Amino acid sequence: MISRIRSLIIPGVDKELLVRDAARMLPDPSRRRFLTGGASLGALTLLTGCNVSDSLSAENLLVQMSKFNDAVQAAIFNPNTLAPTFSEKDIKRPFPFNAFYSEDEAPRVDAADWKLEVTGLVQNKKSWTLAELHKLPEVSQITRHICVEGWSAIGSWQGTPLRDFLKLVGADTSAKWVYFRCAEDYASSLDMPTALHSQTQMTFKFDNQILPRAYGFPMKIRVPTKLGFKNPKYVTSMEVTNDYKGGYWEDQGYNDFSGS
Repeated sequence: MISRIRSLIIPGVDKELLVRDAARMLPDPSRRRFLTGGASLGALTLLTGCNVSDSLSAENLLVQMSKFNDAVQAAIFNPNTLAPTFSEKDIKRPFPFNAFYSEDEAPRVDAADWKLEVTGLVQNKKSWTLAELHKLPEVSQITRHICVEGWSAIGSWQGTPLRDFLKLVGADTSAKWVYFRCAEDYASSLDMPTALHSQTQMTFKFDNQILPRAYGFPMKIRVPTKLGFKNPKYVTSMEVTNDYKGGYWEDQGYNDFSGS
């Protein structure tokens, strides 16, 4: 990989100055973790540009830069750092609807028939009814949802921490991914460090009321450390796996890590 990256360097680019400029774009303490975490100039040469006509196509170059961006975000991710929290007065009511379809087209899920399928690298592969999940210990968070389209809104979410549920079903937390499928043919993958983050939540309520259809009834995954498209709604199954399975937007070129 390093040799491939080196082949993209434009002769004459001052890589040290460029890395310093890139580092100044990172907020503290991410900048310090990035620069002291062993990131080398050689690993950053994707940022130095390339002669596309003599090497990779522009499209392939963008794919490589996207993968590099994912790797950098993953490297500086601190599982002990919390996303900002807010007060009741900050909650956006009504909370915006957002999806790749209109609100009228949002799935209608029958709670009586719905079950959460749990598969993959877990000891207990039983299916969970909504009534069973509602009995799990509940925590609340008021956090900001940040959409890749450029807007954000603060919401109040109640549910059980995903890491507690993964422990309950005997998940192999050394695995790489938790993969979610949803009722509206949506899917998304969470890296395991993010899945184990204390604020990543299996959400069953919004604003202390049963999760409305518009927001993902009967269950969504609330991930305040990620952009909104990494917060799957209408979840029907989760799989603990070492195989990267992508997702609806990830398969269309969106960055997988996509930290907020």
